Amino acid sequence: MGHGHGHGHTAAPASASGRYVRALLIALAVGAGFMVLEFAVGFATGSLALISDAAHMFTDVLGVGMALAAIVLARRSGPTPSRTFGMYRAEVLAALANAVLLFGVAGYVAVEAIGRITDPPEVPGLPVLLAAAAGLVANIVSFLVLRSGAKESLNVRGAYLEVLADLIGSVGVLLSGAITLTTGWRYADPIIGVAIGLFVLPRTWTLARRALRILFQHAPAGVDVGEISTELAALPGVADVHDLHVWTLTSGMEVASAHLTVKADAEQSTVLTKAQDLLSVRYEIKHATLQVEGPQCARRCTELSW
Repeated sequence: MGHGHGHGHTAAPASASGRYVRALLIALAVGAGFMVLEFAVGFATGSLALISDAAHMFTDVLGVGMALAAIVLARRSGPTPSRTFGMYRAEVLAALANAVLLFGVAGYVAVEAIGRITDPPEVPGLPVLLAAAAGLVANIVSFLVLRSGAKESLNVRGAYLEVLADLIGSVGVLLSGAITLTTGWRYADPIIGVAIGLFVLPRTWTLARRALRILFQHAPAGVDVGEISTELAALPGVADVHDLHVWTLTSGMEVASAHLTVKADAEQSTVLTKAQDLLSVRYEIKHATLQVEGPQCARRCTELSW
């Protein structure tokens, strides 16, 4: 006889998601205003470094907007009979889309810089310097309001990483403007423009990899599924563990399912309780669906093709 059980698990508390929404709204408003400024000055002066930074800020604004929409959607669209896990994966998709955007920006800047290597245009340093300073202030504000949420939410972390990269980019543009203003060296602008594009790539790859791990339902980073199986099998009364799956639904929501074959003289409810406690306390997996079955029921699992 099988016994299924799962602890209820919900998304982040309303107070936490409300805090994320407020932080994202501030970052969205600040970023959008200064993005327009940087694009205007960048195209007016022909500064590739400033255009690169403005493009990064555009992905900040778009990324923050998607993050905001994903959190609101996940919060308002809970589980239903047809969507048993609700819309929690929306934030993971938003994080992956942010990563794709950043890869695109890096490619654009690289192509544009190659075209300028032979004959870099003359870029006025002072307007670039002032616009970059304004952009730096905007990024610092956004960085500070998103920092705490980035530790808890992959979605907010995606927006936070974009702001962090753009903050570093603004410093690079400041450096470019200062060099151009003081020395007139034309190569400073395209070189720093490319450097800004390359700087963001490792962080973008990390974000994309984390999102893909969740979408492919891989085990959470740092979780040894083999070790979990061994510890479950070592519980008193357990004869075998099979069909063990551990995955992440969205940030902070780890899920597990498993079949536990028990010995004939074992008390199934006791085994179930001990297994739940092991997963919850040792591995912080609060939502575990466990089927406890006798030896005769376990034979059916061996007949499955996957």
